[in-house]
Amino acid sequence: MAKGYWIGRVDVHNAEDYPGYLKAAQPAYEKYGARFIVRGGKCDGVEGAARARNVVIEFESYEQAVACYNSPEYQAAAEIRRANSEGEILIVEGAE
Repeated sequence: MAKGYWIGRVDVHNAEDYPGYLKAAQPAYEKYGARFIVRGGKCDGVEGAARARNVVIEFESYEQAVACYNSPEYQAAAEIRRANSEGEILIVEGAE
């Protein structure tokens, strides 16, 4: 079975309150077996619009990735993220 991934691209506009999102999301990540592949770090936007912060999270399956995003635990955290940043999250199926 192919793994599932979140690809997040974020510009934080309130760095003081953004850590509240990271703390609030942790229970969902633990519950659904999230493994961070990329968590910030240096990046070059060589084509198209870039965001300051990029994240790739791996899950055991695409279904697990979707379930984590839709979970009440993550959606409560997402409200904090949305209030303190702008960005996109994609859920993609990995190659087998």
